[in-house]
Amino acid sequence: MSNTRVFSSVMQDINSLYLPSNERQVQSFKVAFVLLENFSMMSFTAAIDVLITANLVSGETLFEVSSYALKSNRVISDLGIEIATNGELSLLKLEESSTIDLLIICGGLRCSFQPHPPLSKLLKQAHAWQVTLGSIWNGAIALAQAKVIDHQTCALHIDNHALFQEQFPTLKLSRHHYQIEPLLISCSDANGALEMMLKLVGNKYSAPICRAVQAILKANRSASNSQQNPLQYDQQTPLPPLLHSAIQLMNANIEEPLVILDIAVLLSTNRRQLERLFKQHLATSPSRHYLEIRLTYARRLLVQSDDSITNIAIASGFVSSNHFSHCFSQFFQMPPSHCRSRIKA
Repeated sequence: MSNTRVFSSVMQDINSLYLPSNERQVQSFKVAFVLLENFSMMSFTAAIDVLITANLVSGETLFEVSSYALKSNRVISDLGIEIATNGELSLLKLEESSTIDLLIICGGLRCSFQPHPPLSKLLKQAHAWQVTLGSIWNGAIALAQAKVIDHQTCALHIDNHALFQEQFPTLKLSRHHYQIEPLLISCSDANGALEMMLKLVGNKYSAPICRAVQAILKANRSASNSQQNPLQYDQQTPLPPLLHSAIQLMNANIEEPLVILDIAVLLSTNRRQLERLFKQHLATSPSRHYLEIRLTYARRLLVQSDDSITNIAIASGFVSSNHFSHCFSQFFQMPPSHCRSRIKA
């Protein structure tokens, strides 16, 4: 048996932060946020969380993030919490070979709609240098005031639609939570900020990194789904009901794993049908996927608890700590004891 085994694609994404990284040099994508007074803290943190998590998942600085306030290096959020930024707006300098790839205006429910000339000037410069512009909540109003939105469609918080249409009747508003246009991205709320930045990660780097971030942030779990499920699957490719039920049974029986034949009997099907479904939709076998579920569960226990490796092996359905360590090392290319320190390195 080989000493190295590779996770199937969906499980590879979920565990990517803990797998040996491929040594590669990537150019960082530089994102600057301008935080308006009373900006939406929830929307801002949703956006920035995606970018920082993408860095963690990849093991590289995919995104360099900075923030600026209009008049000082501090700004008050909609929660009344004052936060420190990288500096005031005047420190954000743009050039033809700009040090900023994306400039996002972050608004909020109680933000002022009065034009801010220095901000408008900065936005016009960014637009002239083909810097991608973005807005969160009602930040698109500042973009419209600076006349840097042409024929694109932008997303805006629903409470501001009437004002926007009255003041800028020729501009188009999206009815979606977020909108991606050439050189313009925008969103209407915290959920839209999360989805918008996930889309940015996928477009700028790769779908696997995007799915890995989703798995960590649980971004594709609906609020109505109360069933405990340690895994996240791609929303764009929904699983057939029978396959979904098989995976649910696996998730619900980790400490005492079922044999695949028993799963088939419980679902009133046969083993061959399950094998066809797993191969067609997940490119793996039922037993292999079950093992990867248990190893992923064990990895989370290793990182999130101080329990002994022996107890974690038992909780993950392994008959001995030696067998667990052997399987874990094959997939993660490190012993379980090393996994605990990797995330803190």
